[in-house]
Amino acid sequence: MPVGLTYARSMNATCDGNTPTDPSPAGYQTHRGLPPLAGLCGFQEASRPGLSVEESVRRLKRHHYALRRIHGILTARITSEPVYELKMAWSHQAWLCAEQVSALRTRVGEMREPPLGLDKVPHDGLALAFDELQAAPRDLLLLGLYEVIVPALAEAMATHAAAAHPLADQPTVRMLRIALLDLDDLRHYGRKAVSCLVSGDERAASQAGLGVLRRALEAAGGVDGCTRAGAGDAPASLPERLHSARPWRYDPRPQRDGRFPDPYNMGVNAEVFLYDPGQPLDAKVLMMYYKRLREIDVPEMMASILVETPDKPWGYYRDMSRQLWDEARHAMMGEVGFASAGVDWPSRVAVNFTWSLGLNTQLTPKERHAVLYFIEQGLMPRTGKRHEWETALAAGNPLAATFQDFDWADEVLHARIGRDWYVSDMPSPHEAVAYGDACWSKVLMNWERWRSEGLTRHANWWTGAYAEYCERRGVTPDPVAAQYAVSYEAIRADLRDLSAASG
Repeated sequence: MPVGLTYARSMNATCDGNTPTDPSPAGYQTHRGLPPLAGLCGFQEASRPGLSVEESVRRLKRHHYALRRIHGILTARITSEPVYELKMAWSHQAWLCAEQVSALRTRVGEMREPPLGLDKVPHDGLALAFDELQAAPRDLLLLGLYEVIVPALAEAMATHAAAAHPLADQPTVRMLRIALLDLDDLRHYGRKAVSCLVSGDERAASQAGLGVLRRALEAAGGVDGCTRAGAGDAPASLPERLHSARPWRYDPRPQRDGRFPDPYNMGVNAEVFLYDPGQPLDAKVLMMYYKRLREIDVPEMMASILVETPDKPWGYYRDMSRQLWDEARHAMMGEVGFASAGVDWPSRVAVNFTWSLGLNTQLTPKERHAVLYFIEQGLMPRTGKRHEWETALAAGNPLAATFQDFDWADEVLHARIGRDWYVSDMPSPHEAVAYGDACWSKVLMNWERWRSEGLTRHANWWTGAYAEYCERRGVTPDPVAAQYAVSYEAIRADLRDLSAASG
């Protein structure tokens, strides 16, 4: 049973109020047998001392370090990881870690005055363990993260929650219980991912790396520093570096698996189609599914901003991680949309990575954020996200309407994040938008060069996808939609010149 659930059930079993198995001080009873102490625990448990503030804070800082490193490692692997499902899972799990890091920082700040020392490395053994995880090949990353690091962190948090005073340190206990639920989700996903992706031979080849991780944790006294050598024993020494012997470097070039065989394809301009009043509504919904799935490239690009922008306040990384996760959710909405429509998107739809590739390799992190903000501003007026939601409603498609409703709501949050962390560094909101427009204009998409080099033919995949969609529904294709053939050769993917382009 997962550690977090074990702890939660033990709390329910022992903190059940003023019962015969929980003796209270002589002669003292709660009113009509009501649970005492706000239902947190009984008097017997509350009468035992728990961890001191100093010890609780020390452990919280260890948990904080571990979660912040996991967040950074997962974020840094999103762009170059080819497997789509792992990109999405790591986008989610990095956000979960960011949320728990924020909670830990808040709790430490409630008990200590600045400087809080949250950016200090608690122990060289922990640093080594996470450096090795960061530099590990994917098989070792999966095994080390989900079978070594996350279980060790969950055990440390559960032990902390059990040792903390349930009344005096209740805010910490609550926070740890919530964190354990998230860690249980990571472990559950990790077990399945390992079983699907790591063979017996690959596991055997990873044993040396796993040994380094375990010995590094042992040298650190475990994640929480509470596992010490016996009396008279010398402290465990740090193992030699293996994969982290050479400094790790972030790879900004997006990678895709075999379901994305034509990632340079820019043969179908989705925006022109959506804003063309002559196109049928149901076909526009199908094109919106493409736009959503294509948002895989936003996490790929945003990960590069997070990795390559050091020394910001933690709130920056927390907010940007939330936006990154939202964009991954949007991509999966498109995936679900195609599945619900009966369209085999891997064989019918050319989902490209040209946007993330161009921004990651041609712009600075600030310039990338500027482009992101510029696009978001174009989506906020009535002609943006609201138009897509209204299109889904008019098409009578409840699933698409749900997706576009929340896509629009997310964009409101993203605009606020942009104002907080990008516009605030610019002379004015107007100049922030203009700078984003100029930065995007700098990006060379190399439409013709990619074709001449044989990387893509910019094939019009829309005709086949739309034909399959109509066949599944048993309807005759609309001739206007079926003949659509506008590419991105001369029109970039924003709303600036769309009215002219769509007539």
